[in-house]
Amino acid sequence: MPFTMGEKIRILAKRKKVTISELATLISTTNQNLSNKLTRDNFSEKELKQIAEALGCRFEGFFIFEDGEKV
Repeated sequence: MPFTMGEKIRILAKRKKVTISELATLISTTNQNLSNKLTRDNFSEKELKQIAEALGCRFEGFFIFEDGEKV
């Protein structure tokens, strides 16, 4: 079963040794707001890019057609 985006973010934060509270501070939000988003799995692409940048990686969100074309 694939991971939710919230689960992926928790795994990434753990690998980077960053707590959810620290991550919230890094992306200029509250711990409560980030915790709610992780639980609901409710992120905008902009937020995902901010989280990736804060954790020293990049986020690539796109759709891929069967012929390999990305949108």
